[in-house]
Amino acid sequence: MTKRDMHLAAPEDIPAALGLLTRLPIKVDFARDRARGARAAWAWPLAGALVGFLAGLAGLIAWSLGTPPGFAAGLTLVTQVMLTGAMHEDGLADTADGLWGGYTRERRLEIMKDSAIGAYGTIALVLALLLRFAALSTLFATGQALLALVASGALSRAAMGTVMAALRNARGEGLSDSVGRPSRATAALGIGVALTLSLFLTGPAAWLASAVTASLAALALAILARAKIGGQTGDILGATQQVTEIMALAAIAAVAAPAGP
Repeated sequence: MTKRDMHLAAPEDIPAALGLLTRLPIKVDFARDRARGARAAWAWPLAGALVGFLAGLAGLIAWSLGTPPGFAAGLTLVTQVMLTGAMHEDGLADTADGLWGGYTRERRLEIMKDSAIGAYGTIALVLALLLRFAALSTLFATGQALLALVASGALSRAAMGTVMAALRNARGEGLSDSVGRPSRATAALGIGVALTLSLFLTGPAAWLASAVTASLAALALAILARAKIGGQTGDILGATQQVTEIMALAAIAAVAAPAGP
């Protein structure tokens, strides 16, 4: 990493990341912070960690008041959606519709740009929510939900930056294109932030399992996106966040769950 790359990691990247990835009332200087665009990608894991913490705290409060783990998990999902404006879920739905609903690159991109949701997108959303709910229910039952949410929130946003750095923008317009493309050094710094947070919060076994599964999921989706549309879009990045978060939560839940008889 060069001296110039290190200079790119500026304090204003944190509010820029929060302003881009959340609906939190963060005061952002759009002429300064938001204009940094993809150069703030190293801070995306911090934004994801904060979303995970706030959502997990809401679920933890409900769980501590005696509600079942399933209710706490459901409340956590509601809070996550509210905090992010469902931007990642929207990306997952559009990605599923586009990649499986079109037979040419142009048609797939056209479908992904359409705001209407189709059968593939609906199925993807339902399955994603069910998988997150199942993992979170297990994690609340074992008392590991809050830390797992912070760790998976960081890992999944680091995956977004990595895919964005690895693949060119497929459309040449839209949110992903306007934000820019992070350098490899910026993406690597984001990975370092996410891995450090997740190791500290979850311990070596869960850290290794979640990092490996999330990385494989991100790699698989990146390969698929490159083959189907020739690169990434904002929808692909949203889908990356969802898929890697699901895999990270599932891995941590598998490690935390007690062994069967």
